Amino acid sequence: MNFEKILIANRGEIAVRVLRSCKELGIRTVCVHSTADEDSLHVKIADESVCIGPAKASLSYLNIPSILSAAEITQSSAVHPGYGFLSENAEFASMCEKWNLGFIGPNIDCLKKMGDKIYSKKIALEAGVPTLEPIYVKELSDKEIKESAKKLGYPVLIKASAGGGGRGMKMIFDEKDLLPSIKTLSEEAKAAFGDGTLFIEKLITNPRHIEVQILADKHGNVIHLGERDCTIQRRFQKIIEESPSVVLSNEKREEICQAAVNLAKKVNYDSAGTVEFLYDQDEDKFYFMEMNTRIQVEHPVTEQRTGIDLIKEQILVAQGEKLRFKQKDITYDGHVIECRINAENPETNAPSPGLITHYHRPGGLGVRVDDFIYSGYTVQPFYDSMISKIIVKGVDREECIKRTLRALDETVISGIYSNIELHKKILNNESFKTSKYSTNFLSQNI
Repeated sequence: MNFEKILIANRGEIAVRVLRSCKELGIRTVCVHSTADEDSLHVKIADESVCIGPAKASLSYLNIPSILSAAEITQSSAVHPGYGFLSENAEFASMCEKWNLGFIGPNIDCLKKMGDKIYSKKIALEAGVPTLEPIYVKELSDKEIKESAKKLGYPVLIKASAGGGGRGMKMIFDEKDLLPSIKTLSEEAKAAFGDGTLFIEKLITNPRHIEVQILADKHGNVIHLGERDCTIQRRFQKIIEESPSVVLSNEKREEICQAAVNLAKKVNYDSAGTVEFLYDQDEDKFYFMEMNTRIQVEHPVTEQRTGIDLIKEQILVAQGEKLRFKQKDITYDGHVIECRINAENPETNAPSPGLITHYHRPGGLGVRVDDFIYSGYTVQPFYDSMISKIIVKGVDREECIKRTLRALDETVISGIYSNIELHKKILNNESFKTSKYSTNFLSQNI
């Protein structure tokens, strides 16, 4: 099966990213867009474009009938969902199958199993992957919830089963906040994800966030492409990602990567995906968190270290082809850091939409920029505030940090605010330079 034309059911930089790989594979592209995104770069460079609805995402990028209709009228043979929006939506993947559209992602069974954070933990335990034992709130009375949390020991973390992207989580340090927080978070999760199911697990107080990139095909072949350290976060949302992680020994790195492969094999995974872990620096132990059954925002970090185009591989395995690489073929080069550039007010951290009067992207050896903005483009207030990713490669971590700072200095975004200065503060911080920090870095250092 060969895809002659792919519809990209997304927007922004990931839509542009997918378009480029499609063009290199000789595949024609269709992009969809809301009325607010008619001037976006992905609309300008696609072979065809279709407006699928108003600015509000629920009426456009999350509108399954509109997207399927766009695929039908353009005679597209497959859909690439990017990340976010419908990328992990099993119903959408099922509808694509019914409409004889290829879905560039894992099989529907994987989407269902790994999309449920509670069920995915059960599967991880069955696969022998270290996992923090969760407390399932739905099954317990208020008294039993309090007793169970007390046994775990505070602090604990409440998580929404259907949450993602840093949403649907709350840290609890005192028992008096437990039950009220469960009620509030359940309501918020139901409104945001359509599912208010929660669970509680022990909160690791000095963690690193480590994730492993995997690739798998429909013939049972699974490999990993190393790890990424995504510890620099704000409100559980990643800001900076890098590879390799300097806190892992070679033995622990091999152990955590093999655990990710074992889990992928357990669920018959067959696409690009990421297995996320919490690494306890004090105990030198790691624990399964969740599996992201899609391409990640930070996938360029792995691409720059391995030289492998993950989007191309994702498309090829979706066509039924075997992986072009075996584990022994994967090699790693240098150190890579990615900075997520957001349109946001540095004083309030609130989004900063508006007209970009001047934009200059950085360049030079080892610098890659994934974006969708340009001088004269208006950043819309309806979507995520990320407008660009600066991905930098150096011989080692020290050179990479210096080169990233140079690239940030070269970047000019006028007319709106951005978080570039925040990135500079982080990279210049001594705790970051010495890699002595946890997911609490921002609150402790900036």
